Amino acid sequence: MDATRTDIIIAGAGYVGMATAVALKSSAPHLGVTVIDAAPAGVWRNDTRASAIAAAASRMLDKLGCWQSILPEAQPINEMVVTDSRTADPVRPVFLTFDGEIEPGEPFAHMVENRLLNASLREKADKLGIVFIEGAPVHGFEQGDNGLTVRYGDEESLVARLLIAADGVKSRLRDMAGIKTVNWEYGQSGIVCTVAHERPHNGRAEEHFLPAGPFAVLPLKGNRSSLVWTERTADADRLVKEDEFVFDAELEQRFGLKLGELRVEGPRKAFPLSLTLARDFIKPRFALVGDAAHGIHPIAGQGLNLGFKDAAALAETIVDADRLGLDIGSIAVLERYQTWRRFDTVQMGVTTDVLNRLFSNDNVPIRALRDFGLGLVERMPRLKGFFIRQAAGLSPTAPKLLQGQSI
Repeated sequence: MDATRTDIIIAGAGYVGMATAVALKSSAPHLGVTVIDAAPAGVWRNDTRASAIAAAASRMLDKLGCWQSILPEAQPINEMVVTDSRTADPVRPVFLTFDGEIEPGEPFAHMVENRLLNASLREKADKLGIVFIEGAPVHGFEQGDNGLTVRYGDEESLVARLLIAADGVKSRLRDMAGIKTVNWEYGQSGIVCTVAHERPHNGRAEEHFLPAGPFAVLPLKGNRSSLVWTERTADADRLVKEDEFVFDAELEQRFGLKLGELRVEGPRKAFPLSLTLARDFIKPRFALVGDAAHGIHPIAGQGLNLGFKDAAALAETIVDADRLGLDIGSIAVLERYQTWRRFDTVQMGVTTDVLNRLFSNDNVPIRALRDFGLGLVERMPRLKGFFIRQAAGLSPTAPKLLQGQSI
């Protein structure tokens, strides 16, 4: 490889883009992999959010050699409880509980701070010799006979056999490729912040279904929790701009005082929520992964884990094709990836959409119906076991990395 050519370019250095790069380079060291990111170097260190890493994703990270450095700071989710109530209700009855283990000693998910996740992936990428180009947005790309030319930064260019877009839900590269999307706004925003509390959470996660949307409390290391608090967009925008007294009062009303006094740590931000599904995941020499392919409601906490499934499936598709001597950027090769991932993605998008519409309202007959359904699931251990394994991302048809196997 010379300085103007590589095999694979990944546009976007978020978690999914980095996981894709590491999975490819770990499994096929001879492939040249370059990551181009629009953000300046080091910006990722300012990410104060946290993510739920499902068991399948942690198996993949372990196989890639990243999980060992993450695990000491990862908080296992030992229990998950679901309630359904109004904001002012003095008691929130628990309708559904999940034991956090899918196997003895293996929780169905861990909570990991985003900066730690990114740091581990970047450290591994450096060791593998993955090339980074940061602070350089991609301006465009053109197809050639045996590759495509990607233009980035200050009129620089690089020729590759495949371009992977991992540049987020508002992907510019997706638009450049002419890929249309199915999209609608929910009129909701998710307020994200970290809260410190007096008493330990004991690894218990809670999801309170309130009329405006779910209020999720997710345990972090120490006496801290990550919140994903869904409100109507106008209310969310107002809340994040309020002074500490008003915000804390609204927070306490929803969080309660079972864990003692609360204190918000770091910034509080609101992110508009929508459903975005790409109509195609591929074009010749071009593939979408992560939020560039699908943006879903956070009600089930599966957004990042869907992206890790994309990374594992695309890496396996490319590596298998390369071993057979096939053109890794051909539409015939990439079609396997699209077939593998599109149905699962659409299914999860529809599921989260239905759940949000079912639970983000205060209609009395609908509340009675959904509470009956939750109670029914609570009394069926096998069905609960099925749901917890689905949430953990474990499936016989999952890519090898998600099963803890090498490609």
